[in-house]
Amino acid sequence: YLHAADRESAQLAHFNDPWQPALLRAVHQVANAGERSNCPVGVCGEAASDPALAAVLIGLGVTSLSCNVSTIQDVAQAITSLTYVEMRDAALAALKASNAAEAKLLARKHLHKLASLGL
Repeated sequence: YLHAADRESAQLAHFNDPWQPALLRAVHQVANAGERSNCPVGVCGEAASDPALAAVLIGLGVTSLSCNVSTIQDVAQAITSLTYVEMRDAALAALKASNAAEAKLLARKHLHKLASLGL
C-alpha cells in the first residue's frame, strides 16, 4: 500500500490518484529492484484496470497486472497494440511530471494509438 489514504474520504481523494508522479517513481524503483533480484513485481486493482496506466506500469517494469474482470479486454487491447518502447517512453515521460494530471497528459502523448481504439 503506497497511498495509505482512506478511499472513502473526499478530503483525501487527491492522494489516491494512481497517476501521482511520486507513486509512479516508487513503482519504478520497486520494479528496478525486482528486476535486479529476479523477483516479479505486480500491480493490482484500479491502477491496473486503466488501459493507459497499465501500459505505463509495464513501461516502468511491472511484470504482472491484476485488473477488474470488466476491464480485462480493454487493458489487453491497449497493451497488445503498443510496443514496449512506446510504453517505456510513456512511463519515462510520466515520471517527469509535477502532478497527476500532467503525468497522464505526458504519457498519453506517447500512447496516441489508444485514442484510435477508444481507450
